Amino acid sequence: MKRFFLLTALILISLVNGLQAKEEHKPQTLFVNVKIFDGKSDQLITGSDVLVEGNKIVKIAPRIATDRMAKIVDGQGRILMPGLIDVHTHLMVVKSLDEAIYKYEPGYIATLATEAARRMLMRGFTTVRDAGGPVMGLKRAIDEGIVPGPRIFPSNAFISQTGGHGDFDLSMSYLSPHFAHQLDKAYLFGWTMTADGVPEVRKAVREVLRSGASQVKIMASGSITGAHDPLDVVEYTPEEMRAIVEEAEKWGTYAMAHAYSDAAVRTAVEAGVKTIEHGLMASPETLKLMKKKGVWLSTQCLNYSKNVEDFGVEMPANVAAKFNQAKKSVAQIFKLAREYGIKMAWATDGLGSLEVLDTQPQEFTCRKKYYPDAEILKQATSLNGELLTLSGRRSPYPDGALGVVEEGAYADLLIVDGNPMEDINVLAKPEKNIRLIMKDGRIYKNTLKPEKN
Repeated sequence: MKRFFLLTALILISLVNGLQAKEEHKPQTLFVNVKIFDGKSDQLITGSDVLVEGNKIVKIAPRIATDRMAKIVDGQGRILMPGLIDVHTHLMVVKSLDEAIYKYEPGYIATLATEAARRMLMRGFTTVRDAGGPVMGLKRAIDEGIVPGPRIFPSNAFISQTGGHGDFDLSMSYLSPHFAHQLDKAYLFGWTMTADGVPEVRKAVREVLRSGASQVKIMASGSITGAHDPLDVVEYTPEEMRAIVEEAEKWGTYAMAHAYSDAAVRTAVEAGVKTIEHGLMASPETLKLMKKKGVWLSTQCLNYSKNVEDFGVEMPANVAAKFNQAKKSVAQIFKLAREYGIKMAWATDGLGSLEVLDTQPQEFTCRKKYYPDAEILKQATSLNGELLTLSGRRSPYPDGALGVVEEGAYADLLIVDGNPMEDINVLAKPEKNIRLIMKDGRIYKNTLKPEKN
């Protein structure tokens, strides 16, 4: 018996020592000679190094000494800052929605999406919130290190009422597939779920969250590009909307709502939605309600700074009319949101082609009309990181902060030429000005002088 206990003790000691050894051998990267933008402060931190161990920032202090070999990165006096975050992307919508769903093979769309994710990371975006689409396979491949790309907070299938913005079926002009007993590709491949009435919307939320979504994306109004819905339509009743919010909250997360019209935004806000996507026609009274309830505004500048002819494709007359209607409200919504102190997210809603997605950094320049450079930088880092914490227990990355440079945060870091706090246009040219990109402790780009060991 004594031998048994002795053997057990030796095995336990061996296991503990093995785990400690594994912990001790996490790779280290030490950033020296950098000025730090921590994501929150208006002042750069000078005179400190940043030590990364594994995938976390473990120490920020002057003259950090390591007790073993570490990769030394000399920033040569440049700014080290958090990786960028975009909270409204659609990585799977690399063609128009009707083409992505109905025309092309899923494998082709997935291949394009993989390239879109790689390019996004190489623009300095280390985290995104995907606002709808079957992105889980791509997310899994990125998280496993098989392909490069940003962290993804997935919404998965849109939840829409019949005839709403998520009702994509274009093959029937007068009959829904529900009544024709046919399965639409949009449902088969996880693009959308059409649900009507309180019991159906509750089930739809449960289905979407079961699929691994970190938050729920619902369609609360008509859209610009929708197949069936005029822009002014309010989608979902208050009872349906509250049921959606309740189900999301039971899972420890939240609902985000596509909404343009004032009535749609107000319905969503009163129901408990946490982020409004677009919201361009919200009235001053509704915006004040958003401020009171702490609801985020996730809208876009770049998309609506263009004219119809600037898109390079012939836009159908009804779509062009809706676009121009929405565009009229952009300056007012940014002005009032800042005046009222509404939490403003940094989001682009780029979709339709790789080329459109590549314009993502131009959102920085567009926002200069409405916000100071330093505030825009915070929107794309710490503020967006704060928004992502709304996913709560459903966060796919719960073990560290995002959008900040602080001890315990994920090691998602950039080193840039110039000072984006004073000139945000630095980030509008990522190929030239972003010299180093680290995500999850791994360096994906480094055009600095050779590292020391």
